[in-house]
Amino acid sequence: MNACINGELSLIGMKGCEAFTAEVDAWITEWRGKDIKDHPGYIVRTDCPRFGSGEGKGLIYESLRGHDVYIIADMFNYGVTYKMYGVESRMSPDDHFQDLKRIIGAIGGKAHRVSVIMPMLYEGRQHKRTSRESLDCAMALNELVSIGVSNIITFDAHDPRVQNAIPLSGFEDVHPNYQMIKALVREFPDISLSADDIMLVSPDEGAMSRSIYYSSVLGIDLGMFYKRRDFTRIVNGRNPILAHEYLGRDIRGMDVIVVEDMIASGDSMIDVCKQLKEKGAAHVYVFCTFGLFCNGLAEFDKAYAEGIFTRIFTTNLIYRTEELLSRPWYSEVNMCKYVASIIDVLNQDETISGLLDPAAKIHACVDKHNARLAEKSERQMKIAQD
Repeated sequence: MNACINGELSLIGMKGCEAFTAEVDAWITEWRGKDIKDHPGYIVRTDCPRFGSGEGKGLIYESLRGHDVYIIADMFNYGVTYKMYGVESRMSPDDHFQDLKRIIGAIGGKAHRVSVIMPMLYEGRQHKRTSRESLDCAMALNELVSIGVSNIITFDAHDPRVQNAIPLSGFEDVHPNYQMIKALVREFPDISLSADDIMLVSPDEGAMSRSIYYSSVLGIDLGMFYKRRDFTRIVNGRNPILAHEYLGRDIRGMDVIVVEDMIASGDSMIDVCKQLKEKGAAHVYVFCTFGLFCNGLAEFDKAYAEGIFTRIFTTNLIYRTEELLSRPWYSEVNMCKYVASIIDVLNQDETISGLLDPAAKIHACVDKHNARLAEKSERQMKIAQD
């Protein structure tokens, strides 16, 4: 890689993102031909200490004047805690967002450019107004831009149209499509990606665009569920779902990939997988960018034991508990190298269009997988003949 031409690169990992940021830093250091033993890396030491009342402040321990700064912030890391009036409190998304603004404030406008990598967009589900309610995501984006952020990079935004709130600022909505498929064929090397053996299913109308992409790139059929809701009442801030109705071809004997941006409580996802199995699906694989598992893992343990799904893939872009990582039904999709690629390219003021549309890489991955299956089949036939 060429030396950066825009500004000296600096990385800041907010609380809970230290390990992720360290791996990103290691990749960039390697690509730029630095000796890891001698090169201190690009990570800047920062802190957000708290007073006993719960108030906080942001601290940066070195100058960032003229630097190109990339701040990695996980708004949903509830594993980070702080003390308030002597009581240990978990950090909420609001707490993380305040700390992010504190660090930007500590930079004080001295950096050449500040970019925020916020894998799961803060308040991304509150992206539109349907009654007398706040537009939290739009307000947050405007606030970040107003205090000096020039570029916001997020993954699989619940509704990317929220970028209309900041039309003159950078907003990149990135998708882990290639990494998901790569993880699937790695974990299940004998899986067939033929249209006769596997298909895509969107769990609801909102997930159709990402499902259409997978279906188009892989050349396989697509089905969908739509949510029939009770609009006469509100439970936990939304109209409750009465049923998931399926639209699509017969799936009897086929493997199915279900694609979603997040798993919150998981009730809807388990219901979709259950219906797919009842309709005769052989195996159900779930691709989900963010696994929140807000209600714990017990229901997923039960569903897996009942054979309702085969595997759930989520990324390491947000916090995962040790309990989740230990589950036999869970596979993690590592995104550190991809994030490092984005930062490395942007820091050199080059286009990231090739990184945002990985169709060629997906085709290469699928072709390699199919060739491996064909070679294995040929060997087995030869052995049988001998």
